[in-house]
Amino acid sequence: MLYAKITGTASYVPDYILDNEELSRMVDTSDEWITTRVGIKQRRILKQNAGSSFLGVEAVKRLLDSTGVAPEQIDLLICATSNPDYRFPSTASIICHKLGLDTHGRVYGYDIQAACAGFIVALNDAAAYVRSGMYKKVVIVAAEKMSSMVDYTDRATCPLFGDGAAAVLVEPTDQPVGVIDSVFRVDGSGLEHLVYRPGGSAMPTTAETVASNLHYLYQEGRAVYKHAVLDMLSSTKEVMQRNNLTVNDIQWFLPHQANLRIIEAVGDRLGIESAKVLINIQERGNTSAASIPICLDERKDQLRKGDKMILTAFGAGFTWGALYLIWDI
Repeated sequence: MLYAKITGTASYVPDYILDNEELSRMVDTSDEWITTRVGIKQRRILKQNAGSSFLGVEAVKRLLDSTGVAPEQIDLLICATSNPDYRFPSTASIICHKLGLDTHGRVYGYDIQAACAGFIVALNDAAAYVRSGMYKKVVIVAAEKMSSMVDYTDRATCPLFGDGAAAVLVEPTDQPVGVIDSVFRVDGSGLEHLVYRPGGSAMPTTAETVASNLHYLYQEGRAVYKHAVLDMLSSTKEVMQRNNLTVNDIQWFLPHQANLRIIEAVGDRLGIESAKVLINIQERGNTSAASIPICLDERKDQLRKGDKMILTAFGAGFTWGALYLIWDI
């Protein structure tokens, strides 16, 4: 029987730091206001005239370098993003081309759109491909230029988001480690609470949509907070119950880095001690699909072989879920 495990991680964040002090000069806010409500001190912003693929390329480069895997060995690249370079072609195809993964004509790549849950959805997909024997080396890259959809005059949303990317390599193993189980759910009624409306077929870009200042992320914070806490909690409990796990069996809990207060609320209701919760939101902000893998890469020195982990995320849709992973690097 084949299992699928993560065999390498890497991440990339831009050099430019947008801290709360600078943000308070751009919009009516303050370090105290932001820190108290969401726990974020700074976020990284991509200043170059480039799209999410730029971030993804840098993350995958680091992944290949750190694992010693040659580009021609990659079978599949899945890109999780809510900020594709273009409506088409896929950002995955652009990343593959920029890295020369497509030179030998054997790699396949595609994008998935599961908002902030994108990484764990892609990880679940990659595990299914590997377990089936279809592919042996799958790269997942989550790349998000969130600054491209943020209104920096809206103090409710602009402090939340940052840019960044991370990549992992997934390979087969005959040992019962890696991706063990997962739970995913979707509720389309969430559209009205968290959405980017213009630019799609339902609301094509026009002079009116631009003049109406619609080309930014729209979020109703209270509704999103409530659903995020309840849904990440319920999916985490479900995957733990299915695998006969208690909080004492779990070494690490890695939630989507959306808001420190959401993370604390979920952790408290689970009854998991704060030392087991992996976070980096203070320095990175919410990088959407990239948040979990960036945190995973930045905290990997804390992990040990055999550690049991729960990854959970919630995003637009609403889309949410939890994944049970046994670390084996």
